[in-house]
Amino acid sequence: MTLAGDEKGYTKPLPALEGLAGEFYAWCRQQELRFQRCTRCRAWRHVPREMCPACGSTQWEWARASGRGTLFTWTVVARALHPAYAADVPFAPAVIEMEEGVRILSVVVDWAAEQLAVGMPVEVTFEAVTPEVTLPKFRRARD
Repeated sequence: MTLAGDEKGYTKPLPALEGLAGEFYAWCRQQELRFQRCTRCRAWRHVPREMCPACGSTQWEWARASGRGTLFTWTVVARALHPAYAADVPFAPAVIEMEEGVRILSVVVDWAAEQLAVGMPVEVTFEAVTPEVTLPKFRRARD
C-alpha cells in the first residue's frame, strides 16, 4: 500500500500497482472485474499468485467475472486506525463471496452497516479514486 494525495484530495492508502496486483487493478481501471483462472483445472483464485493452489499449475488467464456475489461477512470499524478514515467511521469492510467462488475484501457502498446481513446479493461497481487507481466496490444487486 502507498499513500496518495492527488488533485481530488484522495489521501487513503492505495494498492501498489506492480506485479500481479497491478494487473488486477489495471482491469479494474477498465471497469472489468477479472480474477485468475487456472487453464489446467479451471479453478478460480484471488488474491493473484503465480501457482494454482488446486493443482499446482503455473498456467492461468485473467478471466472476466460475473461481478455478482453475496455478502459473506463484515465487521464494523468504529474507530479509525488511520487518520484518512476518520470521517468515514463507522464503516463496514466486507468480504464478498463471488459467484466464481473466490472472496474479495471491499465495501458495500449503498447499505449502512446495521442493514447488512449474511447472504445479501451484491454486484460490483467501480470507483476511480485517482487517475491511476479504480477500486472495485459493491452495491445491492439490481436483479
